[in-house]
Amino acid sequence: MTQMDYKYSLLDSTVDDYHKRPLLLQVDNTPLNLFAFLEVKRDLTKRSSTVGCKIRLYGFLFGLAIMFLIMASYVLTGDKKGLLFTPSPYHLNSLVSPGPFAFNLSSVRHYAHIKLVVKSIKSKVGFRSSRQLPELKALMRSDPHMFSVIPRKFLHGLKNPCWYEEFTGNITTDPYKMNLYGRYSRRFRTVFQHLRSTFYHHLLHRNRRLYRMRCLPYFYIIGQPKCGTTDLYDRLRLHPDVKFTTFKEPHWWTRKRFGIIRLSEGLHDRYPVEDYLDLFDQAAYQIQGELTTNISGSPSHPKIIIGEASASTMWDNNAWVYFYDNTTEGEPLFLIQDFIHAVQPEARFIVMLRDPVERLYSDYLYFGIANKSAEDFHEKVSESLQLFEGCLMEYTMRSCVYNTTVNNAMPVRLQVGLYIVYLIDWLTVFSKEQILVLRLEDHASNRKYTMHKVFDFLNLGSLSKEMESQITRSPASNTRRPADKNLGPMLPITKEILQDFYKPFNEKLAKVLRNDSFLWEYNSNL
Repeated sequence: MTQMDYKYSLLDSTVDDYHKRPLLLQVDNTPLNLFAFLEVKRDLTKRSSTVGCKIRLYGFLFGLAIMFLIMASYVLTGDKKGLLFTPSPYHLNSLVSPGPFAFNLSSVRHYAHIKLVVKSIKSKVGFRSSRQLPELKALMRSDPHMFSVIPRKFLHGLKNPCWYEEFTGNITTDPYKMNLYGRYSRRFRTVFQHLRSTFYHHLLHRNRRLYRMRCLPYFYIIGQPKCGTTDLYDRLRLHPDVKFTTFKEPHWWTRKRFGIIRLSEGLHDRYPVEDYLDLFDQAAYQIQGELTTNISGSPSHPKIIIGEASASTMWDNNAWVYFYDNTTEGEPLFLIQDFIHAVQPEARFIVMLRDPVERLYSDYLYFGIANKSAEDFHEKVSESLQLFEGCLMEYTMRSCVYNTTVNNAMPVRLQVGLYIVYLIDWLTVFSKEQILVLRLEDHASNRKYTMHKVFDFLNLGSLSKEMESQITRSPASNTRRPADKNLGPMLPITKEILQDFYKPFNEKLAKVLRNDSFLWEYNSNL
């Protein structure tokens, strides 16, 4: 029997072949949809019908296998709302083995493909100046317990938002025993051990009842990751009037209140708001002690303010798809800032940003586990761009930025650097006067200048020259590790692609902030 000369190949994604469709297979020069049955033409004069039937059977089984792999990958994403994106025409490596299309830095075709992906993304970029804000009643229905614990009004005469809550527990029991932060963190258990020893001494006795002081932060450092938030946090902690949570990044608003520790681990028990408030007890004790002094006759008001620093607060809304069913065009109905505004309309926020291209590489180096290299980073960037572009084929830019499935699938966090998308949404509920946006590049070159901006923004009093020198001259925190520095910078081709991708977002950011330095046209490598 004559050997059959079937030709199987992937359609090349060139400019002329750029169409909005899923990945295609090609059989005898005839395009075939990936989800269709594989059917091979046969010459009846040369091939027996028996062989033809076998080929059809094998083709049918091949089609089923491909469909199974796609459905399995979809199920493993954990998305229970439906497959929210289709593969990009350029996205070849997630559904097929590399084969002749293996990653090759010297490939002109590969570079041309990624440039086309970026061009396609940029053609779909659009910004909305407003969004439909949820009603307070809807927010309260979504989290009734939180709203039952936090009062609508706080104590007068205090700079920081605090209130007294009646303590109805047993004075012989451990008040922090059930706190989930202590269950999952050794550091919190150590802190709670200290707080436990002084807890009952700070209870206020009034009319035969016991009360404990509760506080929320006066300000939040909300982002972004790998943009210098740790350094800012460490310097602010040195100010005598600023207190923080027991340690940085409790991630309550974005993750813990939904029971998320790591999305890859699934959902754990949801952390109640009381567990979050416990983190401010140490600062509350100091505020309460000063308040007691004032009640006894001192004319001064408490100056202490509390800060909270979680670099996920500005951008991470990945939990919405698991908890909020009513969505509009794949966009979250509620955002983190909606809840914060509902309980703290006067809160203040500090955002530290850096060149998003350098931020992404720093993020990769910090969170990457093994086999890190500039070449690997380039490959992951290319894959992420293709995933993001695939989403934009069917959905709006904003829905793709908040798309949990896409965010979990991308091997590098491209979306974190789309600063303006998040900032616009924050400005729908808070005024510009409540949000201070800084650049890491400015902070690194002139810490005294940026720290003074922060002090003024938080209405902090003047410091002695010695204290100011200590805050501004202390060594930088959380800098790049020596092993990561040895990997060197990203490849020039990667930087060029990323600069092109982020350019329209940076332009809009600079326009909104009325500051061209946020264009990052002359960036420095930090």
